[in-house]
Amino acid sequence: MKRIGVLTSGGDSPGMNAAIRAVVRKAIFHDVEVYGIYSGYAGLISGDIKKLELGSVGDIIHRGGTMLYTARCEEFKTLEGQKKGIEQLKKFGIEGLVVIGGDGSFRGAEKLTEHGYPTVGVPGTIDNDIPGTDFTIGFDTALNTVIEAIDKIRDTATSHERTYVIEVMGRDAGDLALWAGLADGAETIMIPEVNEDMEDIIKRLERGHQRGKKHSIIVVAEGVGSGVEIGKVIQDKTDLETRVTVLGHIQRGGSPTAQDRVLASRLGAKAVEMLLEGQAGKMVGIENNQLVSHEIDEVLARPHELDNAMYKLSKELSI
Repeated sequence: MKRIGVLTSGGDSPGMNAAIRAVVRKAIFHDVEVYGIYSGYAGLISGDIKKLELGSVGDIIHRGGTMLYTARCEEFKTLEGQKKGIEQLKKFGIEGLVVIGGDGSFRGAEKLTEHGYPTVGVPGTIDNDIPGTDFTIGFDTALNTVIEAIDKIRDTATSHERTYVIEVMGRDAGDLALWAGLADGAETIMIPEVNEDMEDIIKRLERGHQRGKKHSIIVVAEGVGSGVEIGKVIQDKTDLETRVTVLGHIQRGGSPTAQDRVLASRLGAKAVEMLLEGQAGKMVGIENNQLVSHEIDEVLARPHELDNAMYKLSKELSI
């Protein structure tokens, strides 16, 4: 294999640039040409593809987002769209592809592999919802962004003696809410994996108020429901002054942490190694700080698993 491609797809996450850099430089180290595919699978279909050199990825390791841009592409979900993408890869002489993204991106990579096209996936998503890896690229940076925001909100919550509901990202997985809630001492953490009884939350808040607690922090993953609606219910049922903060896309941006830069570098380089070894249809991940690989179809078939021990601890420490 003498020419490979790299693309980023789906939601962006801090550290994607570090992964792109690792793919490009690892490949060039092994005398393999690298072509960047811009705007994900949409760019693959349209042929928005350019050769990348060492200098193309200089000075990007510390930057958030992705220099290759990203987009969601409904057309690539169709057989016709996939064939168009493969024709572009053949046109540019690209023999293998590294796909950086989440589960939707991996589904596209799996389709390419089914059509006989070698593809390796690198997990990049702030939700940390990909099975087969302890951490995904961007999770640590997003987590620190959330923690910093909650720290600041707690200051004003203390000053005004208010209850604050903070909505964070996490449509199907509550890792971001759970880790941030535990790190910031939240009184309640609401995540998609656990069906919290609203009455229990109300009773916990009332008990705290009765023992003299002046403020409370409630972290809600977006997959549970609207933070605004939850805040309204809490205020109506407790008569406690309640404010809501929806952190939104601020969680996706920012310079990646050292952990995300190192993780992205290791995963990106390993993906190139796997392609050069003839591996395809696999995802590279990290488990117990060791690089591992799994079949993409097996990863997509497994549900995201909650760390129940961590969730239980968060409940025990928030009494």
